Amino acid sequence: MRYEGGKAFLFVAVDSTSKIVVARIYRKATKLVAAGFLKALVKTVPYKIHTVLTDNGVQFVQHDRRTERGFVDHIFGAVCAANDIEHRQTKPYHPWTNGQAERMVRTIKDATVKSFHYASLTDLRRHVRDWQIAYNYAKRLKALRFKTPYEAIRQLSEKKPEIFIRTPSHDMLGPNT
Repeated sequence: MRYEGGKAFLFVAVDSTSKIVVARIYRKATKLVAAGFLKALVKTVPYKIHTVLTDNGVQFVQHDRRTERGFVDHIFGAVCAANDIEHRQTKPYHPWTNGQAERMVRTIKDATVKSFHYASLTDLRRHVRDWQIAYNYAKRLKALRFKTPYEAIRQLSEKKPEIFIRTPSHDMLGPNT
Protein backbone atom coordinates (compact mmCIF):
# COMPACT_ATOMS: atom_id res chain seq x y z
CA MET A 1 0.00 0.00 0.00
CA ARG A 2 1.42 3.35 -0.99
CA TYR A 3 1.46 6.58 0.97
CA GLU A 4 3.37 9.82 0.53
CA GLY A 5 6.42 8.53 2.39
CA GLY A 6 6.74 5.25 0.48
CA LYS A 7 5.29 1.77 0.62
CA ALA A 8 3.78 -0.28 3.45
CA PHE A 9 2.63 -3.89 3.68
CA LEU A 10 -0.86 -5.06 4.61
CA PHE A 11 -1.34 -8.28 6.57
CA VAL A 12 -4.94 -9.54 6.69
CA ALA A 13 -6.67 -12.38 8.52
CA VAL A 14 -10.29 -13.34 7.80
CA ASP A 15 -12.15 -15.87 9.92
CA SER A 16 -13.99 -18.20 7.56
CA THR A 17 -16.94 -18.68 9.94
CA SER A 18 -17.65 -15.27 11.45
CA LYS A 19 -16.00 -13.17 8.67
CA ILE A 20 -14.26 -11.05 11.31
CA VAL A 21 -11.27 -9.19 9.83
CA VAL A 22 -7.97 -8.36 11.48
CA ALA A 23 -5.75 -6.09 9.39
CA ARG A 24 -2.42 -4.49 10.27
CA ILE A 25 0.01 -2.38 8.27
CA TYR A 26 3.76 -2.79 8.64
CA ARG A 27 6.80 -1.08 7.13
CA LYS A 28 8.30 -4.43 6.05
CA ALA A 29 7.02 -7.89 5.16
CA THR A 30 9.55 -10.12 6.94
CA LYS A 31 9.41 -13.40 8.84
CA LEU A 32 9.50 -11.55 12.16
CA VAL A 33 6.67 -9.24 11.10
CA ALA A 34 4.54 -12.23 9.99
CA ALA A 35 5.19 -13.97 13.31
CA GLY A 36 4.32 -10.76 15.18
CA PHE A 37 1.09 -10.45 13.20
CA LEU A 38 0.13 -14.02 14.11
CA LYS A 39 0.86 -13.30 17.79
CA ALA A 40 -1.31 -10.17 17.61
CA LEU A 41 -4.07 -12.19 15.90
CA VAL A 42 -4.01 -14.82 18.65
CA LYS A 43 -4.40 -12.07 21.28
CA THR A 44 -7.10 -10.22 19.30
CA VAL A 45 -9.64 -12.94 18.60
CA PRO A 46 -11.61 -14.30 21.58
CA TYR A 47 -11.43 -17.95 20.48
CA LYS A 48 -8.73 -20.51 19.85
CA ILE A 49 -7.39 -20.51 16.30
CA HIS A 50 -6.97 -24.06 15.05
CA THR A 51 -5.76 -23.50 11.45
CA VAL A 52 -4.17 -20.71 9.40
CA LEU A 53 -3.96 -20.75 5.62
CA THR A 54 -1.19 -18.64 4.07
CA ASP A 55 0.44 -18.30 0.71
CA ASN A 56 3.93 -19.68 0.16
CA GLY A 57 5.80 -16.43 0.75
CA VAL A 58 9.13 -16.47 2.56
CA GLN A 59 7.42 -14.71 5.47
CA PHE A 60 5.41 -17.86 6.18
CA VAL A 61 7.30 -20.88 4.84
CA GLN A 62 10.79 -22.28 5.38
CA HIS A 63 12.50 -23.01 2.07
CA ASP A 64 14.98 -25.84 2.82
CA ARG A 65 17.49 -24.00 4.98
CA ARG A 66 19.68 -26.56 6.74
CA THR A 67 22.25 -26.48 9.48
CA GLU A 68 24.47 -29.26 10.77
CA ARG A 69 21.67 -30.21 13.21
CA GLY A 70 18.96 -30.42 10.54
CA PHE A 71 16.28 -27.97 9.43
CA VAL A 72 16.14 -24.49 10.95
CA ASP A 73 12.75 -23.70 12.46
CA HIS A 74 10.90 -20.91 10.73
CA ILE A 75 9.71 -18.27 13.22
CA PHE A 76 6.14 -18.29 11.80
CA GLY A 77 5.99 -22.07 12.16
CA ALA A 78 7.36 -21.78 15.69
CA VAL A 79 4.57 -19.34 16.65
CA CYS A 80 2.02 -21.74 15.11
CA ALA A 81 3.48 -24.64 17.10
CA ALA A 82 3.58 -22.62 20.33
CA ASN A 83 -0.14 -21.82 19.97
CA ASP A 84 -1.12 -25.32 18.72
CA ILE A 85 -2.17 -23.93 15.32
CA GLU A 86 -2.05 -26.02 12.16
CA HIS A 87 -0.32 -24.12 9.34
CA ARG A 88 -1.48 -24.86 5.81
CA GLN A 89 -0.20 -23.29 2.61
CA THR A 90 -2.04 -22.56 -0.60
CA LYS A 91 -1.05 -24.29 -3.80
CA PRO A 92 1.64 -22.20 -5.56
CA TYR A 93 0.31 -19.85 -8.27
CA HIS A 94 -3.31 -20.45 -7.19
CA PRO A 95 -4.30 -17.27 -5.28
CA TRP A 96 -8.00 -18.20 -5.46
CA THR A 97 -7.27 -20.94 -2.89
CA ASN A 98 -7.10 -18.13 -0.33
CA GLY A 99 -9.96 -16.20 -1.91
CA GLN A 100 -11.49 -14.64 1.21
CA ALA A 101 -8.21 -13.01 2.21
CA GLU A 102 -7.41 -11.92 -1.36
CA ARG A 103 -10.85 -10.35 -1.74
CA MET A 104 -10.54 -8.62 1.64
CA VAL A 105 -7.20 -7.10 0.63
CA ARG A 106 -8.89 -5.67 -2.49
CA THR A 107 -11.81 -4.34 -0.43
CA ILE A 108 -9.47 -2.64 2.05
CA LYS A 109 -7.41 -1.11 -0.76
CA ASP A 110 -10.58 0.16 -2.50
CA ALA A 111 -11.71 1.81 0.75
CA THR A 112 -8.33 3.37 1.50
CA VAL A 113 -5.38 3.91 -0.87
CA LYS A 114 -7.44 3.83 -4.08
CA SER A 115 -9.76 6.53 -2.74
CA PHE A 116 -7.61 8.70 -0.47
CA HIS A 117 -4.14 10.22 -0.29
CA TYR A 118 -2.17 9.63 2.91
CA ALA A 119 0.57 12.00 4.02
CA SER A 120 1.95 9.56 6.57
CA LEU A 121 1.95 5.93 7.55
CA THR A 122 0.15 6.90 10.76
CA ASP A 123 -2.76 8.34 8.75
CA LEU A 124 -2.99 5.18 6.65
CA ARG A 125 -2.88 2.93 9.73
CA ARG A 126 -5.57 5.02 11.44
CA HIS A 127 -7.88 4.82 8.44
CA VAL A 128 -7.42 1.04 8.09
CA ARG A 129 -8.10 0.63 11.83
CA ASP A 130 -11.28 2.75 11.58
CA TRP A 131 -12.40 0.79 8.51
CA GLN A 132 -11.79 -2.50 10.35
CA ILE A 133 -13.87 -1.39 13.35
CA ALA A 134 -16.73 -0.29 11.07
CA TYR A 135 -16.61 -3.58 9.17
CA ASN A 136 -16.47 -5.87 12.22
CA TYR A 137 -19.03 -4.01 14.34
CA ALA A 138 -21.41 -2.32 11.87
CA LYS A 139 -21.34 -4.01 8.44
CA ARG A 140 -24.24 -6.43 8.08
CA LEU A 141 -23.24 -9.31 5.82
CA LYS A 142 -25.56 -11.38 3.67
CA ALA A 143 -23.39 -14.47 4.31
CA LEU A 144 -24.13 -14.07 8.05
CA ARG A 145 -27.89 -13.61 7.56
CA PHE A 146 -27.47 -9.83 7.87
CA LYS A 147 -25.60 -9.91 11.15
CA THR A 148 -22.29 -8.16 11.76
CA PRO A 149 -19.16 -10.29 12.25
CA TYR A 150 -19.15 -9.29 15.94
CA GLU A 151 -22.79 -10.38 16.33
CA ALA A 152 -21.93 -13.71 14.68
CA ILE A 153 -19.10 -14.27 17.18
CA ARG A 154 -21.35 -13.39 20.12
CA GLN A 155 -24.00 -15.79 18.88
CA LEU A 156 -21.42 -18.54 18.38
CA SER A 157 -20.08 -17.98 21.92
CA GLU A 158 -23.56 -18.68 23.31
CA LYS A 159 -23.83 -21.95 21.34
CA LYS A 160 -20.24 -23.19 21.79
CA PRO A 161 -18.65 -21.49 24.81
CA GLU A 162 -15.97 -24.21 25.08
CA ILE A 163 -14.08 -22.91 22.01
CA PHE A 164 -13.72 -19.40 23.45
CA ILE A 165 -10.73 -18.20 25.47
CA ARG A 166 -12.60 -15.15 26.73
CA THR A 167 -16.10 -13.76 26.52
CA PRO A 168 -16.58 -11.78 23.28
CA SER A 169 -18.90 -9.32 25.04
CA HIS A 170 -15.71 -7.88 26.59
CA ASP A 171 -14.70 -6.77 23.06
CA MET A 172 -17.73 -4.50 22.77
CA LEU A 173 -17.09 -0.99 21.55
CA GLY A 174 -17.30 1.68 24.21
CA PRO A 175 -16.02 5.09 25.26
CA ASN A 176 -12.43 3.87 25.62
CA THR A 177 -12.05 2.44 22.09
